[in-house]
Amino acid sequence: MWLSNSSIGRKVVMSVTGIALVLFLTFHMAMNLVALFSGEAYNMVCEFLGANWYALVATVGLAALFVIHIIYAFWLTMQNRAARGHERYAVTAKPKNVEWASQNMLVLGIIVILGLALHFVNFWYKMQFAEIIGNPMKGGLHAADGYGYIMQTFSNPVFFVLYIIWLIALWFHLTHGFWSSMQTLGWNNTIWINRWKCISNIYSTIIVLGFMLVAVVFFLKNMMGCGAC
Repeated sequence: MWLSNSSIGRKVVMSVTGIALVLFLTFHMAMNLVALFSGEAYNMVCEFLGANWYALVATVGLAALFVIHIIYAFWLTMQNRAARGHERYAVTAKPKNVEWASQNMLVLGIIVILGLALHFVNFWYKMQFAEIIGNPMKGGLHAADGYGYIMQTFSNPVFFVLYIIWLIALWFHLTHGFWSSMQTLGWNNTIWINRWKCISNIYSTIIVLGFMLVAVVFFLKNMMGCGAC
């Protein structure tokens, strides 16, 4: 099958799964912003997206997209390294017109994966997973108390710093990955590739700033002892 047997096919899979994950991040960011305005409304969203069948189907689908994206990312990276052979060790200067993010996508991807693991431990494990196993109080709060878990997580300065580092890495990963996906899918003429680079920077910044705003606001709330704010 050309999607796995050819380099172009593998890049197409990377692009499609990447765009799907960007759409999920957009939804997740918008959902998180609700917590800034109403803890009750945010918890209603969390309850709606708990261990209900449609949420579980979406979770499985999302997990599949993420796993495929990771596998193909490593596959393409190893393929590129093998193609370059020993030549990659002879490069001492950054090639012209090559973005820093492009040269470090593997490292950025690893940071994103580690950040996601932290996110799973702090939220998914205590919320949806706790409901799945029938122990909604597994994390210390009720599984639908997403607002409480945000407050709990960002009461820890270490977690706050790790999340900020994660989001910065995610920004670099998205700004390159977004326009690169569009290039792979055919939007690679001189005019549109420059437009997509601009759109990628703006869109990625909005997504990351949305997540970062929630982290900063809740960290400050904890610093001021404003847990009920």
